[in-house]
Amino acid sequence: MKDQPITRRPITRYVKIPTGYLMVLRQGDAMFAELEAFMAAEDIPSATLAGFGFAGTVTFGFFDFAKKEYDPGTFEDMEMASITGTLAWKQGRPSVHAHGVAAAKDFTAVGGHLLALEVGTGSLEITIAVHDKRLERHVDPRIGANILSL
Repeated sequence: MKDQPITRRPITRYVKIPTGYLMVLRQGDAMFAELEAFMAAEDIPSATLAGFGFAGTVTFGFFDFAKKEYDPGTFEDMEMASITGTLAWKQGRPSVHAHGVAAAKDFTAVGGHLLALEVGTGSLEITIAVHDKRLERHVDPRIGANILSL
């Protein structure tokens, strides 16, 4: 019998579940890019998310209201103990707002507003609960930050 070439299928990143979607990201995946692509592909009006897993690199930000920008801090090889957030839209594009807590191998923890997250060795699991109303983010001029508009 002649050897047949192996056909590789792309790795599935999410599946529909009764409460919304389950997304499983793998090493090297960029969480924000994957969530934005998911929102566009599935035409998600808005959602809340919760997750955990491994981060090869994670960047947190603390909002400086005087400068109206985030002061970033980047950490490597962390375990994301918790991720929570919302998915909405801003100026016709997907908008992800997420916070998290990450722990190092010595059990010290850091956390705050997530600016970037690349999945490390292992995976990152995210449960997404979809809402029926399309929600938008707008900059609140009083504070200079994006606010979810209801």
